[in-house]
Amino acid sequence: MNHGLLYAALAFTLWGVAPLYFKQLSAVSPVEIVMHRSVWSLVFLLAVLALARRWAWLGPALRQPRQVALFAFSALLLSGNWTLYVWAVNNGRVLDASLGYFINPLVNVMLGVLVLHERLRRWQWAALALAAAGVLWLTWQAGHLPWIALTLAATFGLYGLLRKTAALGALEGLAMETLLMALVALPLLALWTLQGRSAVSHADGSLLAWLMLAGPVTAVPLLLFAAAARRVTLATMGLMQYIGPTIGFGLGVWLFHEPFDGQRLVGFVLIWSALVVYSAEGWWQSRQRAAVPAAEAAAG
Repeated sequence: MNHGLLYAALAFTLWGVAPLYFKQLSAVSPVEIVMHRSVWSLVFLLAVLALARRWAWLGPALRQPRQVALFAFSALLLSGNWTLYVWAVNNGRVLDASLGYFINPLVNVMLGVLVLHERLRRWQWAALALAAAGVLWLTWQAGHLPWIALTLAATFGLYGLLRKTAALGALEGLAMETLLMALVALPLLALWTLQGRSAVSHADGSLLAWLMLAGPVTAVPLLLFAAAARRVTLATMGLMQYIGPTIGFGLGVWLFHEPFDGQRLVGFVLIWSALVVYSAEGWWQSRQRAAVPAAEAAAG
């Protein structure tokens, strides 16, 4: 059994059911939830680093101002993405949030063209055209851009681009980001608590436990994802990443009963079609690349 497939499925499933967790914190403001998320994630990650005895990277990383600045920017993008996602979930916009993560792979393709100067193949252009048609349709139907979905896709896409070129690994990089977030979050949480303005000031044991759970809820799927990425191909990861938004979509429609009519379905179908084209093209290209060494070996 390929354990990478199991790790990837668990990571994307945990991300998919995350709305169930954040609904338990609907009485807490999204900004405060994100602050707790960064603090308790840092506590959890420090425990993991202590068990693994992986501290050697921290000192050199903190002595490089440019690297710290890059991770501060990635932490800002991540916290912004988290805040908007939590706000969307607790304001009845789970479908918009799931749409953002459906669009995200196509945003990554656009960033590759605009920032990394990558060249797109014909079917990748076709996928982008279908996705653009879906966004335009949803904009026309609603009278405004699907800003929640586009902002989530853009911030996570930019975050992924920064992490792709970062010097630290998944565990160390996330620890650095949550450390930088906590430098802001801890003083603010302390101040709000002393002023009686934070949820902790009036929280019962149950709410406090839910807030502390934000650490493993955040870190565990990221660690599973990092473990999976080392064991399965990028094409496989690309296909499996749709597990999360698909679960979110199902929760939004069938559990939270968010409005979803036929007109809106058209826009989603266009974007899903774009993802089918994009994924099939990527799968075919990976098969073609794999076939070349095999053919050369057979000829030799």
